[in-house]
Amino acid sequence: MRPIETMDRREIETHQLQRLRDLIAELRKTNAYYGAVLREAGVDENIGSLDAFIRAVPVTTKQQVLDDQCDHPLYGSNLTYPLDHYTRLHRTSGTTGQPMRWLDTPESWQRMLDNWKRVFQTAGVTAEDRAFFAFSFGPFIGFWAAFEAGTQLGMLCIPGGGMGSEARLRILLDNEATVLCCTPTYALRLAEVAEAEGIELDRSRVRRILVGGEPGGSVPEVRRRIESRWPGARVVDHHGMTEVGPVSFENDRHRGVLHVIEQSYLAEVVDPHTLAPTPPGEDGELLLTTLDRVGMPLLRYRTGDIVKRSARSAADLGYAELAMEGGIRGRSDEMIVIRGNNVFPSAVEAIIRRHDGVSEYRVDIVRRQALAEMSVTIEPFDGNHDVDRICDQISRSLRDAFQMRVPVEAARPGELPRFEMKAKRWVVRDG
Repeated sequence: MRPIETMDRREIETHQLQRLRDLIAELRKTNAYYGAVLREAGVDENIGSLDAFIRAVPVTTKQQVLDDQCDHPLYGSNLTYPLDHYTRLHRTSGTTGQPMRWLDTPESWQRMLDNWKRVFQTAGVTAEDRAFFAFSFGPFIGFWAAFEAGTQLGMLCIPGGGMGSEARLRILLDNEATVLCCTPTYALRLAEVAEAEGIELDRSRVRRILVGGEPGGSVPEVRRRIESRWPGARVVDHHGMTEVGPVSFENDRHRGVLHVIEQSYLAEVVDPHTLAPTPPGEDGELLLTTLDRVGMPLLRYRTGDIVKRSARSAADLGYAELAMEGGIRGRSDEMIVIRGNNVFPSAVEAIIRRHDGVSEYRVDIVRRQALAEMSVTIEPFDGNHDVDRICDQISRSLRDAFQMRVPVEAARPGELPRFEMKAKRWVVRDG
């Protein structure tokens, strides 16, 4: 088979249909959960088209998966093979609810490593690089697959689990790492620690910072902030989920555009309320069918990720795979309505990160009956003597963006929490 990056749209869909047919045949035979779903939908391996599959098969929600794992402990009935075929267990982070457990066979795991290789290769990372993984290596999938994919590509891969930020910085520098893998928040945190400890990042050899876990990697203001703190480094975004795997890579010619790895996923962008397809240029929710994670698959899974399908041509982009402008624009379960405004955390972060005097921030949402009020607390860099001006500027920027007044106050340096993985900056409570 030709590499998918060289295929046109018709060839990609032909490949996907064959992979989908193979998957359906396997699931109908041995997967209790999806075998029942497919039989009820009247779908078998002779399905005529991708559209026919989409019309016939219902969506899968996270709550359905959680309910199934609760009803059939420990791992649910969505297992295609006997339990002794599985060699990997990971768990979702639980940042938006109860964690899910996910299992992989060696074959499914290898497919995920192959997808991570695509992320690395598109980012210009080669076997000559040395990659440092600023990650705890716990049950959350995080950069586990990235680490192993890097070793298969021939990179020197340096784990950063079980140590503090200063120790991680010193190992990164001592081993002359050229690639850093972490969340956008933690890239900024490492830079903050370096400044506090007198560690000079201008002697770092890091040339690529591969980020994920948060929308920030495709937010221009966040990228700019990271790259200003890491001289000579370029931020490269990607995204994925524990239950589906590494999903996208960043376009190497158009920053902030993510492409779905369609060799492994059937992707849809739909209206979150009606589930009707959304046209290019409009926001919608990303649905994914995992074509080669056969051991524990997902069909038409509601990821909750809000994306905008690009209207640019494949000739312009250089890839025919589905393109998402601005990466992950937000999550449907994180959107908050305040005085009639739909507010996503990524939009607020983009505004705050325009202001260079801010080290960290927190957003407080207080719900009072049918109304919600938002306020922001910023933490200025230590020694910043222009705090009142920064607070006023951010408040005015938020007002201009959302047409409402948002109070902004300052915390003392070091007062707000710091994060290694997904940041939890939004605090929502009832008033």
